[in-house]
Amino acid sequence: MSVKLTGRIASTPSRLLHDEVLEPQFKYEVDHLLPGYIQIEFAMLLEYVRMGLITRQDALSIAQALQTATPETIAPDPGRNMSDISFALERYMESLLPRPVPCWHMDRSRNDVQACAQVMFGRTQWLEIIGELGQLIQSMHKLAVQYRSVPMPGYTHYQSAQLITPGFYLSSMNSEFLQAMNRWIQIYDEINQCPLGAGAMAGVELSWDRQRLSKLLGFRQPRISALSAVASREWVLRMAGELSTFSVLISRFTTDLIQWGSSEMNFLQLPDELSGISSAMPQKRNFPILERIRGKSAHLTGFYMDMVLGQRNTAFTNLVETSKEAGTHLLTLFRQTKTLLRLLKAVIDHLQFNEDRLLHICKRDFFGGFTLANLLTLEHEIPYRTAQVIAGIYIVRALEHGVSPEPGDPRLLYEACAEAGFQVPDTAALLAASFDVQGGLYAKKSAGSTNPEEVQQMLTAQREHAEELQREWQDRQGQLQAIEERRERVLKRLLSGKQGKDVSVDAV
Repeated sequence: MSVKLTGRIASTPSRLLHDEVLEPQFKYEVDHLLPGYIQIEFAMLLEYVRMGLITRQDALSIAQALQTATPETIAPDPGRNMSDISFALERYMESLLPRPVPCWHMDRSRNDVQACAQVMFGRTQWLEIIGELGQLIQSMHKLAVQYRSVPMPGYTHYQSAQLITPGFYLSSMNSEFLQAMNRWIQIYDEINQCPLGAGAMAGVELSWDRQRLSKLLGFRQPRISALSAVASREWVLRMAGELSTFSVLISRFTTDLIQWGSSEMNFLQLPDELSGISSAMPQKRNFPILERIRGKSAHLTGFYMDMVLGQRNTAFTNLVETSKEAGTHLLTLFRQTKTLLRLLKAVIDHLQFNEDRLLHICKRDFFGGFTLANLLTLEHEIPYRTAQVIAGIYIVRALEHGVSPEPGDPRLLYEACAEAGFQVPDTAALLAASFDVQGGLYAKKSAGSTNPEEVQQMLTAQREHAEELQREWQDRQGQLQAIEERRERVLKRLLSGKQGKDVSVDAV
């Protein structure tokens, strides 16, 4: 049976509008936002009781009806509820009440309720994503510790450049992850503001206590401006923008892993269960999981741009275009990010570096050229730019003569120095000091360098930072859980009919 919801429209939504737009939106909101809608209804019910607009007996009836609202009991119906979740929840609960409750649902709007439910959903998803990143950080730290002192070639401009270690590289990457986690926690705190009580756009007329509503629903504070509360979806862009930026970092990281896993480099290995094969070339062993990760990272930026364009050039007020259409892919963004982080964690948990291959490259290439130039200047007072030229000439000639970095050819270095006008007698000692692979790692003295001792200090600081961020994340998780537990206690008191102020938000 059709029930009028307004005097302005005489007919229900068309079948086309229902099938293509309203019903899919309804199903999405019932599956993912309904818990938030129910919590909001309960919070507002307590406010009605506090303001003396609903009796305890009627509140009991409404609370009992709220307890039975589930995705199975709330259904779209163009005739009864215009396939709108707010109307559907209202109609469902009315059908269970023994008598009408005149003041229930007065002085309120779907706009702030919808905005509130969306933020509640978004913050829960965001905390889950932060948790996944925290797990990845732990795995990265463990792998970095394992390879802290293993020499490997470092590259600039796609050319082998200096000696580093996998531990140095991974700790550097993990510092980026820690910065991201820190920002994500800050974003959670900033978006955790309650839109409820803003009404349609200009506020409401009853004496709603927005501070208490905010507290009851686990928010940090109410959104100050009523217009911003219903018009702004900046929190969506903040999250999506952060994930888009993070995806760039992930793509660069996996690009390195893809290159290092190539048959030419052969720097790393993954177990069979994370590897692939060729259907035509039996000699091949592929790592398609890395391609999947890098490919999925591109989607995050795509979703961000979709949300930006969905909000761009829209009026700053409540609009279906910004509140629903522009967020069409928000859940997919969250899911893709979680998948991305889980896949990358699996890779890190099983990754092994081929130490013999890394050492071979380190011994093959002339990574000590930088050190050689420094020593020529420090020990023999050769002007530094000239020392650089001498080192370069020596390396070119060594390559031409097939001379390896260790032990090198002292004669070639002596001649290069002499041609520049300098007599350097101890060229053998200079070459030994410059091109010793293990010594090259410890030659770096600056804080944050690849020196294994410096890497250890970075790892220790990172572990402490990670533990601090993990506590902050757990604290916010605990706050939401505590709010839920307190709300359940208040609900039980209300349903039991106990007297006193236990049914007010003072109890929360």
